[in-house]
Amino acid sequence: MLHVANLHLGLGFTGEDLRRAAAKKLRLPESAVIRVELAKKSVDARKKDRVHFVCAVRAEVDTDEGRLVRRLKDSGVRIAGPYEFRLPAGPKAELPPVVAGFGPGGMFAGLLLARCGHRPIIIERGQPVEERQRAVESFWEKGELDPESNVQFGEGGAGAFSDGKLTTGTGDGRIRYVLEELAAAGAPEEILTDAKPHIGTDRLPEVVKNIREKIISLGGQVLFETRLTDIITAGGRVTGVKLQSREGERVVPCEKLILAVGHSARDIFELLHKKGLPLSAKPFSVGVRIEHPAELIDRAQYGSFAGHPALGAADYKLSCHLGSGRGVYTFCMCPGGTVTGAASEPGGIVTNGMSPWARDGANSNSALLVGVGPGDFGSEGALAGVEYQRRIERLAYGYAGGYRAPAQRVADFMERRASTGFGSVLPTYRPGVAPGDISCCLPEHICGSLREALPILGRQLKGFDSGDAVLTAPETRSSSPVRVLRGEDMQSPGLRGLFPCGEGAGYAGGIVSAAVDGLRCAQAAAEGR
Repeated sequence: MLHVANLHLGLGFTGEDLRRAAAKKLRLPESAVIRVELAKKSVDARKKDRVHFVCAVRAEVDTDEGRLVRRLKDSGVRIAGPYEFRLPAGPKAELPPVVAGFGPGGMFAGLLLARCGHRPIIIERGQPVEERQRAVESFWEKGELDPESNVQFGEGGAGAFSDGKLTTGTGDGRIRYVLEELAAAGAPEEILTDAKPHIGTDRLPEVVKNIREKIISLGGQVLFETRLTDIITAGGRVTGVKLQSREGERVVPCEKLILAVGHSARDIFELLHKKGLPLSAKPFSVGVRIEHPAELIDRAQYGSFAGHPALGAADYKLSCHLGSGRGVYTFCMCPGGTVTGAASEPGGIVTNGMSPWARDGANSNSALLVGVGPGDFGSEGALAGVEYQRRIERLAYGYAGGYRAPAQRVADFMERRASTGFGSVLPTYRPGVAPGDISCCLPEHICGSLREALPILGRQLKGFDSGDAVLTAPETRSSSPVRVLRGEDMQSPGLRGLFPCGEGAGYAGGIVSAAVDGLRCAQAAAEGR
């Protein structure tokens, strides 16, 4: 088949329109194009009076493909070979590998190892997704935090309570494998063709559960409410793991441990540091969630086409570089979504965002973040960033004396006055907000950068800096504050058999990139490195 890209079509295009556009691009009569299959679809909204789709297709033609491609060289038309992901071949170890963490990294590492016949043992400190949902709902409704099963910990990882975005800046070929496995597990088929695919918080739990059941059917084990408390070593190698569960403590012998514990597993960072494994403090970002009416964002992005059923809720991605050298940018944008409580430690506030598949909420929100680095942390050492996060989270908790998050209108924030209420934008954060001054918890290098950036970003997206937009603080867990060092063989240089993986180890930033990193680590482990 041929890959034919850059086909411009109206918002209501049909399959026949797609075939006609492909024939025109190929300079063939329509009858010569036997069939087309949508490969990718994105929105082009650069001209607000002509919002349309840009598509790519796989086309079957009744002429010599190689000759056609040579004739159309430099046109973007190419022969599309079938996608194939090859499972790694390697000797089966006598001891099953252990995967710590059942977020995207651990999930795909476990799935690959199970497919290769390695019978992985996957441990997850939190609950299965069904029970985890009840624990999270209890926190949002009553402020009752379970430190072991919450928005950060539990089956599916932090991504299970997000928009379920599947975008990534990496070009790794494993991405297609991840998307196909998610679709096979019940994710919407559109994720295979949308340029900005997402699953939605409401659909993610079923997908996660189905992947778990697939791993078990292939001979793997998934142990919930089971914490990794120590790594047993001998001669510079992993020889086992110490686990804590309701049944008590036990040691499981293993020679390979994939550590996919997520960016909030502070106890694991402390364990690795105590054992003398190579870690480093890394730059990350801190800021707020910013909320606008979804309708405002739709109009800003789509003009008169806003509300068209083929488009859905609009998203955005903004950034600027300040004179101070700091970058300010939006991240994890949730169209038609809500701001949520995402704490994992008692006495701290963390915000995040999520959207359902339909993205039909009244507000749209995004993280609005400022880059920070070791020079901002106020102390030295590999765990200095963790303490920086913790200070901010605890200051926010102390502001209202509980899990209500500090929130402020943009107009009040810019004028350095506390908010006493809200205007046209009502905050969606659960368990609730405390109107006031977000500088109660955010240092001046964050607040000053946000004040400088908001008007700049408002020029990039009309209305972004509107006075009634709501800032809810703090957003501290956008990425890991620690990098667990590893070599080209994916293993810790300080401990053979330890494979630091995913967001928690500092090698990913989202569902897909974490899943891809899980595949990389599993491949390295399965190949006997």
